[in-house]
Amino acid sequence: MTPTPPTSSASATDDDLLRLAIEVAREAGAFVVDARRSGVEVADRKSSPVDVVTQVDRDSEALIRARLAEARPLDGFFGEEGGRGASESGLTWVVDPIDGTVNFLYGIPHYAISIAVVEGEPDPQSWEAVAGVVLNPVTGELFTARRGGGARMNDRPIAIADAVPLSETLIGTGFAYSAQTRAEQGAAIAQLLPLVRDLRRMGTASLDLCAVAAGRANAYFERTLSPWDHAAGALIAREAGAVVKGLGDRRPDREFVLAAHPETVGELEQLLVDVGA
Repeated sequence: MTPTPPTSSASATDDDLLRLAIEVAREAGAFVVDARRSGVEVADRKSSPVDVVTQVDRDSEALIRARLAEARPLDGFFGEEGGRGASESGLTWVVDPIDGTVNFLYGIPHYAISIAVVEGEPDPQSWEAVAGVVLNPVTGELFTARRGGGARMNDRPIAIADAVPLSETLIGTGFAYSAQTRAEQGAAIAQLLPLVRDLRRMGTASLDLCAVAAGRANAYFERTLSPWDHAAGALIAREAGAVVKGLGDRRPDREFVLAAHPETVGELEQLLVDVGA
């Protein structure tokens, strides 16, 4: 691949940054799919025995970081696998090199490359997301957005589904790695399930947010997400018309992420609080 020529912070437009994110995500996606064909093993465990990382995660992040640094040497970097770099331009790339590592490990074709670029500190409570890309490299579905520009899937505009009553709401979610937290979540789900249409647990937060953006789910919520899990997906869901928030007045954070239709997000949030989700 011929890297995008370096551009200064002042000269790069949001479209330029989005094009770079797409280019790099596609290269990383091709790399991880090819690596998966050779077989994958757990390289390490992080927060718990079920919180795994493969060498391909690390290699994918290294590839993404190198390509972004070639094109944007003054930008910061904030990656899941430990890659950190301070920003001199005011922009930082927030990267999950393989979102859905357990799916990737087992060969389940539902994982993603997630790349976002944000203005400000790499903290979802203060940053402004500029552009985001979520690529499922197995299916080839590419979700993209830039601020104020709407959301797209494979270059076609997408939008959230129409508002429906809670009893007709299809909700995506995910579970924490901590055994105690998972037990609490299971108890909450048992209360929630009879009150909604159904729940889906697909194992890739970025794609869950994109499912809301594309109208494939009415809502999504999860606890214990890290910034790289939702940086790109949250922008895509917002640009498709969703509200993406934390609890109360907070932005999305480790405590809570919720994406839903503006007309139903408040009622759904209250229900999730009531059941302890």
